[in-house]
Amino acid sequence: MEQKGLHVAVVGATGAVGQQMLQTLEKRNFPLAKLSLLSSERSAGKKVMFKGAEIEVQAAKPESFEGVHIALFSAGGSVSKQLAPEAVKRGAVVIDNTSAFRMEENVPLVVPEVNEEDLKWHNGIIANPNCSTIQMVVALEPIRKAFGLKRVIVSTYQAVSGAGAQALEELKTQAEKMLKGEEVTPEILPVKSESKHYPIAFNAIPQIDKFQENGFTFEEMKMINETKKIMHMPDLEVAATCVRIPVMTGHSESVYIEVEKEGVSVEEMKAVLKDAPGVVLQDDPSEQLYPMPLYAAGKNDVFVGRIRKDLNRETGFHLWIVSDNLLKGAAWNSVQIAESLLKLGLIQA
Repeated sequence: MEQKGLHVAVVGATGAVGQQMLQTLEKRNFPLAKLSLLSSERSAGKKVMFKGAEIEVQAAKPESFEGVHIALFSAGGSVSKQLAPEAVKRGAVVIDNTSAFRMEENVPLVVPEVNEEDLKWHNGIIANPNCSTIQMVVALEPIRKAFGLKRVIVSTYQAVSGAGAQALEELKTQAEKMLKGEEVTPEILPVKSESKHYPIAFNAIPQIDKFQENGFTFEEMKMINETKKIMHMPDLEVAATCVRIPVMTGHSESVYIEVEKEGVSVEEMKAVLKDAPGVVLQDDPSEQLYPMPLYAAGKNDVFVGRIRKDLNRETGFHLWIVSDNLLKGAAWNSVQIAESLLKLGLIQA
């Protein structure tokens, strides 16, 4: 007899985000009756530990989703486009961690601290936003509610884990070789499918994803467009510069904002963030207290600090925002969406 709970499928179970999804489901004690681990044919047959038991990974096929309540996808956009509609046909709610459906009008793009209510109009597929977008909007939403928001300019310092396991391995080998004075041959970054690659060790690469015709990269356009959609602010002025740096886990962002309300103090800004859901305020210059990716790794929260007023614009503020890109930026936000579906009664355990 099956225990009460949900049948959850994780697609891309052997990848970095898939592994974090499993750990998050376990830590949160998510109400599971059954867990199906799915992947490409290449990874099928691998064994993965969950709650002390070994589960064999199966090749993902349309029929894999029979009886599944929630399908967490993190296996690349092409897999999502092919299999997510098949999962929905069989009655599953898909929470997709790729960019495949994010900007489709009938697909909610959700960060629970910001726009949980959008889950109510889903049609079977819910999109998980880009990692760098998620942490920024978690910090900006309480500011928008309190003081209004007119403009956002963000520069990111993104961890290599965001580019996948091969990129992480490349960072490690390059660092070791360079320290020994040996030559390196980069093969992954900035974009694996591009013709030119650069070392990431001891470097900063101002390109994440492919360049678009307007001179921005796809990652930058994701941040711009997703922020407007999540916050329901189509006219918000947003600009982004996304940079890959040799950090393993944890994205950092320098964010300049302009609020609508005049006369807002730094103390008022801090007070709003201190009480905001999902936010941890780390801001005390006298104690050199500020967020750093090394200390955010492994934590679900978004850390905010270095809050200061712009020297030239009365309504301008600068913030430093840090979060674990594999957790809040991906796995935790996905599981949080699943928890919200339960909480709102949109799915029954």
